[in-house]
Amino acid sequence: MHTKTRSTTIARKPHLSFWQIINMNIGFFGIQFSFGLQQSSMSPIYKYLGANEASLPYLWLAGPMTGLLVQPLIGAMSDRTVTRWGRRTPYFLVGAIVCSIGLLLMPFSPTLWMAASLLWILDAANNVTMEPYRAFVSDKLDAKQHSLGFLTQSAFTGLGQTLAYLAPSLLVLLGMDKDAVNGSHIPHIVIVAFLIGALFSIASVLWTLKTTPEHPLTAIELAQIRAKPPGWRATLGDIGSALREMPSTMKQLAVVKLFQWYAMFCYWQYIMLSLAGTLFHTSDPASRGFRDAGLLNGQIGAFYNFVAFIAAFALLPFTRRFGPKVTHSVCLSLAGIGMLAIPLIHSPALLLLPMVGVGMAWASIMGNPYIMLAGSIPPQRTGVYMGIFNMFIVIPMIIQIFTLPLYYRAWLAGDPANVIRLAGALLLCGAAAVLFVKMKPAP
Repeated sequence: MHTKTRSTTIARKPHLSFWQIINMNIGFFGIQFSFGLQQSSMSPIYKYLGANEASLPYLWLAGPMTGLLVQPLIGAMSDRTVTRWGRRTPYFLVGAIVCSIGLLLMPFSPTLWMAASLLWILDAANNVTMEPYRAFVSDKLDAKQHSLGFLTQSAFTGLGQTLAYLAPSLLVLLGMDKDAVNGSHIPHIVIVAFLIGALFSIASVLWTLKTTPEHPLTAIELAQIRAKPPGWRATLGDIGSALREMPSTMKQLAVVKLFQWYAMFCYWQYIMLSLAGTLFHTSDPASRGFRDAGLLNGQIGAFYNFVAFIAAFALLPFTRRFGPKVTHSVCLSLAGIGMLAIPLIHSPALLLLPMVGVGMAWASIMGNPYIMLAGSIPPQRTGVYMGIFNMFIVIPMIIQIFTLPLYYRAWLAGDPANVIRLAGALLLCGAAAVLFVKMKPAP
């Protein structure tokens, strides 16, 4: 019996080569190019379409709300899915197609309400793709390769978002006019960047599907899935049961993620406005300085994402030696210090220094918490727990959306630079909190 179990395990999760793991994660490149476009361009697009500065967080509600509603449900459904294409594949393929359509339409939004509505569709599609994709990586890899698998995924996050942030500047270098705008004041370079994103979104996922098929389910796994009661009530019951039986490691990580994701949402929403004020002394979305701040934000955003791309692999030996907990704490600390320094910097070149810390933290955020999580959850419930884990990303974002406008003027003096300082302080809190996480293996 022992021999049979051992051989089944080996056949189920063979050791994959580095390039096989690369192919498996290329689809994540397109997903993260889409997220990078949102992070770098949605606040400027909203401002071009007439949004009020203090209410910007409300317009970012689509991402966290769709994540809260969609990801746990889709994760649980993918655990139960049996098709000839696999358990996870149908979800991230459909999500990538809808995401591409959303990216095609977004930069042509004539009104604020249309842009906000399209963001809901775009984020829903990304969320349909996201957790089945993470579960797919966990399905394919043995526990010994989890760190390589998730940090490779983090590397493609960095690469995808680097190119997304940098796309408008590259288009200017290729000869496009940075001041050319459409009737809604949206720059042509932003429009073309979204069209490129639509192509990458579907093409990268198709590459992964072609090169990396899912493992066939064993007879025991098929029997376990088919023994589960069908229907949406049973799926919701799975989610409720998983919440009640949540591992303690996962609960402790929720505190860390509260600090880090509240901080990152503050950063993405207000960094471009902060740069416009501190370096270009403007808040007028029709001014050249405001557009220059948008290009600068793209450049430093590309830089920190490129740092994340390199750091995802560079952190691997440190994660193996010191553990994901200590590594994550150091990275969050560097980013916190960097964000506190950003408003004090008045030279574009010097902004690259704090971006090194932000990039290291971003690589760690997209990799190390999942390494800590993957070893603490039962493998047969990977999809549902990956979906629930995403709730610990989106709930802090929802809290930020509904709390920041309440104190933006009273406590932060209506100054975007103070929002960036707040983000830095919260990352330092997250760095302290992760040291209290106790990593316990799954039963």
